[in-house]
Amino acid sequence: MNSTPLWLSALADAAQAMPVPPPMRPPAQGGRESAVLILFGETERGPDLLLIQRNDGLRRHAGQPAFPGGRIELTDPSPEAAALREAEEETGAVPTGIDVVGRLPELYLSFSDFRVAPVLGWWREPSEVRAADTGEVAAVSRVPVADLADPANRVKVRYGGGPMWGPGFRVDNMLVWGFTGAIIDSLLTLGGWELPWRDAALTDVFEATPQGLRPVG
Repeated sequence: MNSTPLWLSALADAAQAMPVPPPMRPPAQGGRESAVLILFGETERGPDLLLIQRNDGLRRHAGQPAFPGGRIELTDPSPEAAALREAEEETGAVPTGIDVVGRLPELYLSFSDFRVAPVLGWWREPSEVRAADTGEVAAVSRVPVADLADPANRVKVRYGGGPMWGPGFRVDNMLVWGFTGAIIDSLLTLGGWELPWRDAALTDVFEATPQGLRPVG
């Protein structure tokens, strides 16, 4: 049996107290409940994360990389159950091979009015994954944490042409940013994987627009 590694148990403990930026703090009431699965596995290259890329034609988050997940249904007994169900529906990941090891603080997406429960999982028995729900998912990737931490793959994303910016990652033909990028950035710090960024003059910057991301400069 591939038991939960000590590094992930330590990360799960640290993640419970992960600081939540003010714009992502849930309101006292309201918001549609949802859950995502932050699924760590391990290969010969070390720890990795399961990510999906959403289809371009979706009403929300079109074309964006993300963690598997979605709305919590009335038939779901818990956010953990919802995250596992959505991961199976979207990627074919077999829930019986996944151990839930913790949950991050609840986060809020104001533009879509979603309260998100980020569920942390360990892929004890990895299964084949694919774009199982082709209406929602364009591609599925297992992305090594080493690639996410590599300063050469890190970018900055500016929002709305203003001073606010967030982290981004250019990995496996994807540009990961927004909500997913912010969580990955925090996990790299909590897990002790974060590396110093490149010189600011060498770090690519993108701007988030209604049409998607565009390079700046």
